[in-house]
Amino acid sequence: MSKVYMALQDNEEAHYLVEALEEDNPDATVDYQPAMIRIENEGHLVLKRETVEEKMGRDWDLQSLHVNLVTIGGNVDETDDEFTLSWN
Repeated sequence: MSKVYMALQDNEEAHYLVEALEEDNPDATVDYQPAMIRIENEGHLVLKRETVEEKMGRDWDLQSLHVNLVTIGGNVDETDDEFTLSWN
């Protein structure tokens, strides 16, 4: 298998996203770099709307992920409830 990854801008909203990613992907690695946060995992990485909403304490539209997204590595499968990266 190969690692998939995403990098997010290092801002307040992204910190909630990283917390959600860590909860939903316990084996993921988080690397805080200047101005961005890189999250990678072996095989797949999933961000669940429900988990983000729990962390933020409010409703959250998964499409707003794209405002914070810097780059990704992997094939994207996106629904209203989950954003998943994997290598097919």
